[in-house]
Amino acid sequence: MTSGIIRVGIAGWTYEPWRGAFYPKGLKREQELEYAASQFRSIEINGTFYGMQKPNAFAHWADQVPADFVFSVKAPRYITHILRLRDPLVPLANFIASGLLRLGMHLGPILWQFPPNFRFDPERMEGFLRILPQDTEAAAKLGSRHDSKLHAPASLEIESKRPMRHAFEIRHESFRCEAFIDMLRAYNVALVCADSVEWPRLMDVTADFVYCRLHGSEEVYASGYDNAALDAWSARVRAWAAGGEPEDAERIGGKSKPRKRDVFVYFDNDKKVRAPANALELIRRLHT
Repeated sequence: MTSGIIRVGIAGWTYEPWRGAFYPKGLKREQELEYAASQFRSIEINGTFYGMQKPNAFAHWADQVPADFVFSVKAPRYITHILRLRDPLVPLANFIASGLLRLGMHLGPILWQFPPNFRFDPERMEGFLRILPQDTEAAAKLGSRHDSKLHAPASLEIESKRPMRHAFEIRHESFRCEAFIDMLRAYNVALVCADSVEWPRLMDVTADFVYCRLHGSEEVYASGYDNAALDAWSARVRAWAAGGEPEDAERIGGKSKPRKRDVFVYFDNDKKVRAPANALELIRRLHT
């Protein structure tokens, strides 16, 4: 069995401490994404979490990255933190119509991050899973149900029908149950493996890809990863990509069926300062 594609990257790219450290001195800010995309195969777009974007923003990001690069896109907190998945259809349509599909072949997984006080509600969760589009054609159709809250005319054209992937990052212990794992598997949605001391760290494989966010295992958003930790994560990533599971996998449900899987790993640690260096160190270990 061949291995899936491994993509190691960073969460966001516009951080002051990186200038002159990760980014070369004198690099213009408008060139930072292009530079970061030359070092990594994927980056999380975080601005979409905080507010609605415009189609030109997505198109501009797509124009700055190589052909084989993909973004993961952090879904709006309006849906996850404010509405808490209540009546999400129109806000989801707005998110899509705001320009998400302008990323084209660079569109990777959609990251849905839930707040720490959001508990597992089976009925509400499955209702949301049921409306998530599984491909760009379905997304364009759903996006047509947007309302007037867009900041620019809707953008719903697609170059071709492509699969769409979704990943859920949970932060409450109530999700530590087999019913949730079974639900994600039924809809081919990945459970984010979030490395943090503050939230559940689960490694159940629930989709045809694996999504990891490394926040710092000793202090959230503040800890760097030493050589031993990077060696451990390298072994886990290799196991997932090859179709297996890590020997130290922390699971709630049973093992998944062996199949090669794409793996996405994003560093979001050490108040962002060490994230690029840790990501590059992991890439060297994986030879990706």
